[in-house]
Amino acid sequence: MKILKYVIVALAVLIAGFFLLGVITPRVSYDAEIMVDKPLAEAWAVSQDEDKMADWLEGFQKIEAVSGTPGTVGAVSDIHFNTGGEAVVIRETIKEVKPNESVSMYFETEFMDMDYRLSMTPMGEQTKITTSTTAEGNGAFAKSVMSLISSSLKGQEDGNLANLKQVIESNTTDYFPVEEATMEATAEETEGE
Repeated sequence: MKILKYVIVALAVLIAGFFLLGVITPRVSYDAEIMVDKPLAEAWAVSQDEDKMADWLEGFQKIEAVSGTPGTVGAVSDIHFNTGGEAVVIRETIKEVKPNESVSMYFETEFMDMDYRLSMTPMGEQTKITTSTTAEGNGAFAKSVMSLISSSLKGQEDGNLANLKQVIESNTTDYFPVEEATMEATAEETEGE
């Protein structure tokens, strides 16, 4: 009987400790950063291109607009992922957009909510991309799990940025054909003078 008591007490201590983690660390925050060998305008265009998202966001399937104008402040979308054969839908609300500078979003799932900001800074012909994330579990169990998996969340973000770097640096899509045509016309006019 004493052994059973000790087992029950040990389990109670472990369970209490697990839930205490969520009280001590109810939210997790992490940052990530990477440099890409492309100018800011192109890096921004690639990161916002829905057709390329599956190339750098693991499991990405599609985005469905729910309300508002996609890509603008206040727009709400459902982002569909397939993670390990399981369908996951994340509700995204755009909080702020500064083209060629930053975008802030709020993500909601049954398990957790997340504030996310992606920023880009020109560094000559390169671009520094930084992300900042704060995530909080929904409920005591989720909060505790979040505190345990915070390093894997950071690792996933590092992986996403590494993938984004590769997609940006291998980009062949011309996002600025009008600008180039205008520059060519201006150069031809200058030569003709």
